[in-house]
Amino acid sequence: MLEKDAILSKISIIKNCLRTIEKVTSFDPEKLNDIFVQDVFVLNVQRAVQACIDIANIIISKKGFRLPASYKESFYILHREGIVDESLTKKMNSMVGFRNIAVHEYENLELEILKSILTKNLKDLEGFYSLIYTNLDKLFQE
Repeated sequence: MLEKDAILSKISIIKNCLRTIEKVTSFDPEKLNDIFVQDVFVLNVQRAVQACIDIANIIISKKGFRLPASYKESFYILHREGIVDESLTKKMNSMVGFRNIAVHEYENLELEILKSILTKNLKDLEGFYSLIYTNLDKLFQE
């Protein structure tokens, strides 16, 4: 099934991004004071969040759910359909908000927010891909 393979590929991307973040930061927020470390961090968070969005949209498309009008709406649709709980939906939408700022308003990124994401929010990405991986067969039952 192509959709499962695509999701597994996206999960691999997320894991690689998180490993890269760990490698350059050692999860030490003070390392983000270095602009080069910040750039690696932001790029990898962007990529990981985009892969989560892609996973959500693959599921939405395969299941025939209403198409989202925005990236954030993708997670609301998964919540409405009982795939993701409300708490994870809110967390993922916060990460989408960060991704949008990083892509479109990168000059507005604040160091303290980057440090907070490093120490508190990366686990949300792991939580999302773990939930999807655990339920992959159930999601694609015919």
